[in-house]
Amino acid sequence: MQYLVAVDGSESSTEALEYAIDLATRADASLLVAYAVEPRVLVEENDEEAPTNAEVGQRIYTEDLEVAEERGEEALDDARERAERAGVPVETTLLYGDPVDTVDEYAIEVAVDGIVVGHRGLSDRVEGMVGSVAKGLVEHATVPVTVVKGYEA
Repeated sequence: MQYLVAVDGSESSTEALEYAIDLATRADASLLVAYAVEPRVLVEENDEEAPTNAEVGQRIYTEDLEVAEERGEEALDDARERAERAGVPVETTLLYGDPVDTVDEYAIEVAVDGIVVGHRGLSDRVEGMVGSVAKGLVEHATVPVTVVKGYEA
């Protein structure tokens, strides 16, 4: 058996990883750990008053792809170390694009038995604006999806 764990470096994805490591240990399974590289849209910091609508466009920028990749590699290195310490066979990969789409497509491509993902507990308002990777995977994935919330090893 092989499970795909989607990580993003957050506390909730670490909880999902720890759950997946425990699951893999019990099921004598291996893990694939994936990080979806999607450069963040950032707002330039400014100590002045809130920007006017005209100024907002000048202060918004997309982070450099290399910075996003470095963040992903750090999350994957941490995941690899945790799995290896537990004696679980693990492979890691960077995916590029929307996390829901890329994780789902990768799960199909490599034919995993299930996906494990964390749940951040976004407010309904925030989740409605930015979406939820866990919710998107539950709705679209073709394999079982386990959403982990508040797991402690």
